[in-house]
Amino acid sequence: MSEANPAIGFGFSSVRDHTEGSNFEAESGGATAVARVPIAVTAVIPTLNESAQIVAVIEALGWAERVIMVDGGSTDDTVARAKSAGACVLTLSGSTIGSQRNVGIEMARTRWVLAIDADERVDSTLRNEIARVVDLGDGPPAYGFHFRNEYLGRELKHGPWGRDWHVRLFVRDLRYSTTKVHEGLEVQGAVGHLDGAVIHRPYRDIAHHAAKIMKYARWGADDLRAKGRRPSVWALATRPAWRFVRDYFLYSGWRDGIQGFIAAVLSAFASFMKYAFLFDQGAGKPV
Repeated sequence: MSEANPAIGFGFSSVRDHTEGSNFEAESGGATAVARVPIAVTAVIPTLNESAQIVAVIEALGWAERVIMVDGGSTDDTVARAKSAGACVLTLSGSTIGSQRNVGIEMARTRWVLAIDADERVDSTLRNEIARVVDLGDGPPAYGFHFRNEYLGRELKHGPWGRDWHVRLFVRDLRYSTTKVHEGLEVQGAVGHLDGAVIHRPYRDIAHHAAKIMKYARWGADDLRAKGRRPSVWALATRPAWRFVRDYFLYSGWRDGIQGFIAAVLSAFASFMKYAFLFDQGAGKPV
């Protein structure tokens, strides 16, 4: 991959060097389980300007045999901080998150790969389950698990965030799609289910949420345009309205209090901006 794409840079070190031979204790279901590290799994983290939290996620993954960070061209000190924390660091500027993940997967030396982001943390139950999957040696080629999303000081247990589930543990032969938004693992065959969870804190505050909306809305518009979609007044009017009704009422987002209401409103706004950007890009006149 590196020979074919000169934009990829390399910087090697290993979290294993800092954790070899140590143990950790994890509370699971009221009992204490002891797992030996490193677990034979490679954690792959795509990043862009994650200086504030990259060290914390690398340290939280100290039980993994190797941590690979694939940076998308950060202008802060994400790369330097990741190297100092012991990660293997690659750079792939100007690409999609799926492409970043795929570059990291190609560099994995273990059979199993864990795809994780800088704002995510594996809980103790999931960590022990990953160890069992690795030790088992057979079973499905990929596993999914629940994501517990914390927003404005509250875990969102309802709405779309309450049913958040992703396939993130898989064998290294698999790859991600390279769409700009909602990249997905391309799995053929059965997918296993794990009971543990990833703790996800996607936004520092509402301003951070709004900034991410603008970025992902532009990317979403790019994906729609690539598919030949055209902007329309109908889509601009109905899709955001439907998103709010779905998230707040049908998915019971109202049960998450004011945080659920804010999340539903901003979800609708994100949908509106995606189609507004599609119009702004000149994909076609409104119909």
